Amino acid sequence: MHIAIIGNGISGITAARYIRKLSGHKITVISRETDFFFSRTALMYIYMGHMRFKDTKPYEDHFWEKNDINLIRGSVASIDFDSNTLHFEQDFICNDSVLSKAPSHLQYDRLILALGSSPNKFGWPGQDLQRVHGLYTMQDLMQMEKLSKDLERAVIVGGGLIGIEMAEMFHSRKIPVTMLVRESSFWDMVLPAEESAMVNQQIRIQDIDLRLDTELEEIVGNDQGQAVRVKTNHGDSIDCQYVGLTAGVHPNVQWLKDSPLDIDRGILVNEYLQTNLNGVYAIGDCAQLHAPDPGRKNIEAVWYTGRMMGETAAYTICGVPTEYHPGIWFNSAKFFDIEYQVYGNVPVDISDDHDSLFWQDDDRERSIRIVYSTDDQVVIGFNLMGVRFRQEVCEKWIRDHTPIAEVMRDLVLANFDPEFSPYYHRKLQEVYEQKTGKVIEPQLKPRRFDSVFKFLKKEV
Repeated sequence: MHIAIIGNGISGITAARYIRKLSGHKITVISRETDFFFSRTALMYIYMGHMRFKDTKPYEDHFWEKNDINLIRGSVASIDFDSNTLHFEQDFICNDSVLSKAPSHLQYDRLILALGSSPNKFGWPGQDLQRVHGLYTMQDLMQMEKLSKDLERAVIVGGGLIGIEMAEMFHSRKIPVTMLVRESSFWDMVLPAEESAMVNQQIRIQDIDLRLDTELEEIVGNDQGQAVRVKTNHGDSIDCQYVGLTAGVHPNVQWLKDSPLDIDRGILVNEYLQTNLNGVYAIGDCAQLHAPDPGRKNIEAVWYTGRMMGETAAYTICGVPTEYHPGIWFNSAKFFDIEYQVYGNVPVDISDDHDSLFWQDDDRERSIRIVYSTDDQVVIGFNLMGVRFRQEVCEKWIRDHTPIAEVMRDLVLANFDPEFSPYYHRKLQEVYEQKTGKVIEPQLKPRRFDSVFKFLKKEV
């Protein structure tokens, strides 16, 4: 059986690896971006000089031939689902490739679509000018590197995670940055107000020109078709030589809209990640679940969900039908010097059905929030800024529907303890004591890690 995989990101490559572990099927992985798989989350560190490109490749280049995984560098122009045939764009040029030229067509028995995301564009005048790029592909990084010499100012449009990464990249080279964020506070559609304000502060501490409640109106070009200025909805005109469009992403499926695939925002899949077409699967950013698990979204463009989808699809294709269940939601990010983790459900606005305990240090660089239901008092989510908690401990409390009082009593178990890391759990316990009038009597010593292991081994 021949399995073709379009996309060599984390989802497509994980699928290929697990299919090889489970079978001797023929595997072909196709990518138009790079010859070999690399860690997309490390793009910023290449630019900042912390890593080389070769350091971002989890596997040596000979790994693929050794494991009998065929690689094609090329662009799929169309798919004939009736004849199970991929047709390649013949004028696609990739001068940096060491792989052989893509064929005109390729037949498959099973097809995995791991197409990833595309950057959002909202029809802004000038959005297709030169010196206007996102930060999603290796080609984007190469353009950013090429244009950074003698760059006097960059303007970044969007207040998401990629936008703040791009800001940090330019900041590392002392290039002035202006950020246009249409919301009233950074990432306030995800973060509660206090945590969002902490990110605002962190951005401004870096001397970045953060403009909230501000939208892009137009990108102005010169006679050579290069961006030289942006105009905002407030009538401001900002000179710049680079515009970063980081206003979110969407599934890269537009080119398949006229195909027989069922497509909404993404390619619709069932619990086995199967599409409506026999033998065709969709995984990663481009997949949209018909019925996501409680607490999960139908599209989740996150690294670890792509990895889990790749493994799940591989098992089903290899004769071990496996449903996709990603478990309790978690995510992590970095806002300059503040690390961020979230486990479970943390609403932006705490409703009447929920309450939360919140502690923040005086410098507003660290905070802990635990959200719980008001009716049964069980914990449903953790939000951490500049503080680390053990993921497995927090998830067990959520999964076991643990009452907030019990979590407070044993909060020391959640401490993540790298060398010299201070503990902050007592700060939140003091908030709980002040709020409830109850005195916590801890039963565990802070550095007894055998207590953590015993706790995690308890039956649910």
